Amino acid sequence: MDTVIRNASLPDGRRGIDLAIAGGKIAAVGPALPVRGAQEIDAAGDLVSPPFVDAHFHMDATLSYGLPRVNQSGTLLEGIALWGELKPQLTQEALVERAMRYGDWAVARGLLAIRTHVDVCDDRLLAVEALLEVKRRVAPYLDMQLVAFPQDGVLRSPTALANLKRAIGMGVDVVGGIPHFERTMADGAESVRILCEFAAEQGLRVDMHCDESDDPLSRHIETLACHSHRLGLHGRVAGSHLTSMHSMDNYYVSKLLPLMKEAGVAAIANPLINITLQGRHDSYPKRRGMTRVPELMAAGIDVAFGHDCVMDPWYSLGSGDMLEVAHMGLHVAQMTGQDAMRACYAAVTETPARILGLDGYGLAPGCHADLVLLDAASPVEAIRLRAARRMVMRRGKIVSESPRAVARLNLPGRPEQADFRLR
Repeated sequence: MDTVIRNASLPDGRRGIDLAIAGGKIAAVGPALPVRGAQEIDAAGDLVSPPFVDAHFHMDATLSYGLPRVNQSGTLLEGIALWGELKPQLTQEALVERAMRYGDWAVARGLLAIRTHVDVCDDRLLAVEALLEVKRRVAPYLDMQLVAFPQDGVLRSPTALANLKRAIGMGVDVVGGIPHFERTMADGAESVRILCEFAAEQGLRVDMHCDESDDPLSRHIETLACHSHRLGLHGRVAGSHLTSMHSMDNYYVSKLLPLMKEAGVAAIANPLINITLQGRHDSYPKRRGMTRVPELMAAGIDVAFGHDCVMDPWYSLGSGDMLEVAHMGLHVAQMTGQDAMRACYAAVTETPARILGLDGYGLAPGCHADLVLLDAASPVEAIRLRAARRMVMRRGKIVSESPRAVARLNLPGRPEQADFRLR
């Protein structure tokens, strides 16, 4: 064996587990495996997890905070306007440099797969070319899935549909959309039909920014579910944000959730950004904005959490840490039961991996040896601490290492405690 990891805790609750790795894949999993490895790693009871997966991000905008100016209001609409101001100034070199830098942040935090939306409303398709180049460069250590995203509306922007099709032809993986940003509700519904039919013709997945609004009458997710079912796209479609669902009445939602389940449509919430950008027109009571995560999960619908933004026109914070995302999602959705907290961990690991259709993901024999060793004993503790990533492994090779979180205390009247673990 190339590597054997000893005495690990796993996300499903098993403890004292060994993982044997050979040829970049997991060869065996079990207690006290009777094998030796060229490299032996003692997990010391800490959590070994499959890597984090970000199901919704904007890598073309990341790390552009302050360009060409700062979003003074912090609102969604000013962020969109800012992005429009920045686009003419973009260069491929700067886009690649920022995305590559973010990729380094991601890997250091155990984030080894990202679905990133890329704006196709610039006729130059500069960002598309840049992110395709980044995807090629990072392929040995990071899975990137690109979504052709018509930021200005596929019908509202005159060349958006043609550009989207060009982007797909260049190698972009997923069909995107933004129906609530079209000029009318009718145009929004028509855009969903056009884009879903195109995806069905091309055999592609769909991921639409859908109903990112406080308006309870923004109901494009219903149309997305309808066309997904009509076209046989079950399991290949996701609705991202879905924040209007937070404001919908319960009776309508009781109809909507079974439609989504029947159509196999997944939901992707973005807790950090949804809680920041939604409810801006409210005084008090003030809406949280994030979609109905517990209810969606209870209906059997796949729900993932995405980071969405890091230091860009829409969000001045963020660090590529999916445990921070899960931490916010847990609090906003009031998911503090034991099973609910574990579901929040799954929302940044196995569930988004399923939504993206990642092959060989997991900790079973035969899966890729892509994993993270965390300074925590369980998924709940990992969220609580935003635990240090002691080791990140990609295809059986260690690509990042960090020390445990420790502090040296020297308190009056207390004996010195060296290497006090912050657990």
